[in-house]
Amino acid sequence: MLTETACLQPHANISAVPITDTTPEAAARQLAILRSMSGEQRMTLAYEMSMFVRELMREGIQRDYPDWTEAQVKRELLRRAFFPAPLPAWLR
Repeated sequence: MLTETACLQPHANISAVPITDTTPEAAARQLAILRSMSGEQRMTLAYEMSMFVRELMREGIQRDYPDWTEAQVKRELLRRAFFPAPLPAWLR
């Protein structure tokens, strides 16, 4: 669980602000729910969240590059997920 100080990320001339809009009460309830889940349930939740984010990224790439083939979209998805720089030649 992130502490309040861990949520503060000052950048240049922007004042440090918490990166959450969750009340302490809601955060405590969420933590209680997560702690009550089995390991399998937590892994399933993490997987579902990961797949959701991947789908959002894929749709964003398709929106930004409507002429790209599905293979190009998949390569860009891999690049964004695993390589901060352009893909290495062996993956192009």
